[in-house]
Amino acid sequence: MARDRFSTATRLRLLGEQTAARVYRSQTRRQARRSRLTGRAAFLALVVCSLVVALAYPMRQWVSQRAEIAEQERLAAEAGERVERLRDEKARLQDDAYVRRLAREHLHYVLPGETGYTVIDPDAVRERRTDQGAADRPWYSNLWDGVDTADRTDRK
Repeated sequence: MARDRFSTATRLRLLGEQTAARVYRSQTRRQARRSRLTGRAAFLALVVCSLVVALAYPMRQWVSQRAEIAEQERLAAEAGERVERLRDEKARLQDDAYVRRLAREHLHYVLPGETGYTVIDPDAVRERRTDQGAADRPWYSNLWDGVDTADRTDRK
């Protein structure tokens, strides 16, 4: 037996067993570390996903509300501008000369002693003359022609 203890084959076999035992021990330690690290990583991932899910809806609501607030502020500014224009118009309407000018322009008023003239556009007269044939047709034909011409985009 003493001789087997020192033989090369016995030494190589013992050396191989010792090496295998060391490798096995180091692998079991690494696997133990990996499983612990994997559990921590999984927990961290779970926490991060929970935070993302918990904050996604409130963030979306916040963004949409900010957009709505900006839109309402824009509408309020437009309304303020319109109020200012209406106040200016109200102040102008307090002036009698401005009201007279509007009446003369829009209602064709003339003052006593003045002569009023109405100028007719020659193109409008020609258009009216070409349309006089409509009086000879039945009323429903004129109605349908009016509907058809209302939809035209190439009006002159």
